[in-house]
Amino acid sequence: MKDFYANYFPIGVAITPRHLQDSATSAFIVRHFNSLTAENVMKMEPIHPEENRYNWGGADAIVQFATENGLKVRGHTLCWHNQAPKWMFYDANGKLVSKDVLLDRLRKHIYDVVGRYKGKIYAWDVVNEAISDQPGEFLRNSLWYQICGEDFIAAAFRYAHEADPDAVLFYNDYGTEFPGKRDKVYRLLKTLLDANVPVHAVGLQGHWSINDPTKELLVAAIEKYASLGIKMQVTELDVSVYTNNNMPEQRSFTAEQDQLQQQQYAMLFETFRKYRDKITGITFWNVSDRFSWLDNFPVRGRKNYPLLFDANLQPKKSFWKVIDF
Repeated sequence: MKDFYANYFPIGVAITPRHLQDSATSAFIVRHFNSLTAENVMKMEPIHPEENRYNWGGADAIVQFATENGLKVRGHTLCWHNQAPKWMFYDANGKLVSKDVLLDRLRKHIYDVVGRYKGKIYAWDVVNEAISDQPGEFLRNSLWYQICGEDFIAAAFRYAHEADPDAVLFYNDYGTEFPGKRDKVYRLLKTLLDANVPVHAVGLQGHWSINDPTKELLVAAIEKYASLGIKMQVTELDVSVYTNNNMPEQRSFTAEQDQLQQQQYAMLFETFRKYRDKITGITFWNVSDRFSWLDNFPVRGRKNYPLLFDANLQPKKSFWKVIDF
């Protein structure tokens, strides 16, 4: 797949170290993709579970595999309210730490992680999902926000830039195409840019469905973010075959879902190609329908079929739509 888009942008995929232990899967990854993201092992809690202990093994394995096979690597993610270790926010007595202590811990974490992979990871999702989903609320009421106010966001970007001045630094979020969230993301980015904070790009996660977003919403979002003079990537792409949170009576991938998914993927990639001067990468969130995080979210045990390859690593009809141009 990467070869069809060689003149457009890298085509990436989120993986786990386990993918690399299977020769058929690892060969499949190298064949179709030229960029990797660690699905979980670079997130704060997995890689830094205790203040003075790091788990480097999984992240090291992915970076080494990428280096050996000439693949780019996106780092994911340095500061997030989810999968953040409890020790980051609390002192030895179980009390919330001060703003200064938390920012110092964040700085050390970012220096250690970004510094270890300096020159090997070309881009980082620095701050992830800081915008609130609640109408009338700007930033998510996370522990980061409760302790630091909005200052943690700019601080994270500055720390990452200090740790690797050459890395491309992203703000990454979901729902970035829908006007309520879109306008708040735009506001955050503009505020950071106006303050000369080194934020270089925005990541549109792209956890979409066979119905959403519409082409109109996607185009409007791309053009709004591009007006800031920054680039963007689709960082976590999948297209759910469901449009609700119900358990379906029929558990298989239906012909209707297949058709709608083909149409959606065709529209998405037609739009991506049109904005090739603004979009610098597309990353799929998981390798194939053999496993997706959507199998257990938002409905646990509801098998989903959101990717371009089936459980046997064979291209689905949507794959052919994506490369037919």
